Amino acid sequence: MEVFHGLKPGPTLLVCAAIHGDELNGIEICRRLLGRVNPKNLTGTLIVVPIVNVFGFIQQSRYLPDRRDLNRCFPGSSKGALASRLANLFATQLLVHATHVIDLHTGAIHRDNLPQIRCDTGDATMLAMANAFGAPLIMHSKARSVSMRGYANQQGIPCILYEAGEALRFSELAIKSGLKGVLNVMRSLGMLKGRVSNKVASVSAIRSYWVRSESDGLVNMKLKLGQRVNKGYIIAHIVSPHGGDSVAIRAPTDGIIIGISNIPVTNEGEGMFHIAQFEGDEIEIANEQLDEFLMEYA
Repeated sequence: MEVFHGLKPGPTLLVCAAIHGDELNGIEICRRLLGRVNPKNLTGTLIVVPIVNVFGFIQQSRYLPDRRDLNRCFPGSSKGALASRLANLFATQLLVHATHVIDLHTGAIHRDNLPQIRCDTGDATMLAMANAFGAPLIMHSKARSVSMRGYANQQGIPCILYEAGEALRFSELAIKSGLKGVLNVMRSLGMLKGRVSNKVASVSAIRSYWVRSESDGLVNMKLKLGQRVNKGYIIAHIVSPHGGDSVAIRAPTDGIIIGISNIPVTNEGEGMFHIAQFEGDEIEIANEQLDEFLMEYA
C-alpha cells in the first residue's frame, strides 16, 4: 500500500486492485499510477492498494486459501475466518478513510471483458466519476451488499468498478485505458490539474445478458470481443468432435459483445458471449465510440 498526501486538502481517493488474486491488470495499473503521482502536485490524498488479496495473488487464484471469495465477505468481522478478517481489516483501516473509490477488476479466468465501468448510474457522483473515467461503456449495476463496492456505497462512499481484460493475463489496452481513466477521475475531483482528456464519450447500456451454449461440443466463433451483433445473426457454431451437423448460436437481440469465453470447448448452458443492449440509436453511437476507442489504443 502507498499513501500520497498532497500539499492542499481535498478528496481521499482509494484505488485498489486484485481483490480477486488472479486479476492482474489492475495491479499493473496501480504500479504505473505510482510512477505518475507527485505529492507536490496533488490536492487531497491518494491511497493505492495494488494487491488486496495477497494470498490469492501468490497462489494465482481468484480466491483465498479457504476457497472463499473475498469480495463476498464485506464488511467482515475481526473474529471471523480469514476472508472475514481480511474484509474487516480493509473496511476499517482503509475504506473508512476514503471519500471516493475506484475498484480495478478483470474478467474471470478464460473470460475476456471489454473495458467498461460498472456502477449505480442513478447516483450522480458515481455517474460523474464513470463519465470522467472514459471507458467506452458504462454498465448500470447495483452492487451486492456483501461486496466491497456494495459496502462502500452503503457507507455513502461512491465507488466505481473498472472491468477489463482476462484473469492471469496482461492486456495493454486494459492497462493503458485504466491508467488514463484513474488519472481522469483524479482531475475531475480536482486532485490533479488539467482537464479530463477523453477522445470519446462513454455510452450507457440499458442491460446485458449472457448467450449460453445450447449443446456440448467445440465452439467455432464468428465474432470477437467488441463487435456489434444484430438480432438473429449467427455468432458461433457448436460442432461435435466426431463431425456431423453444427448448431448455430444466434444473437437474441441487437447489441455489442462486451465479454467472451476464450475456451473453444463448451457444455450445454455455459456462458459464451456477454452482450450489452442499448436504447434506440444509442447502439450506433456506442459502436462508433468503441471503434474510436480501440483505434486510440491500437
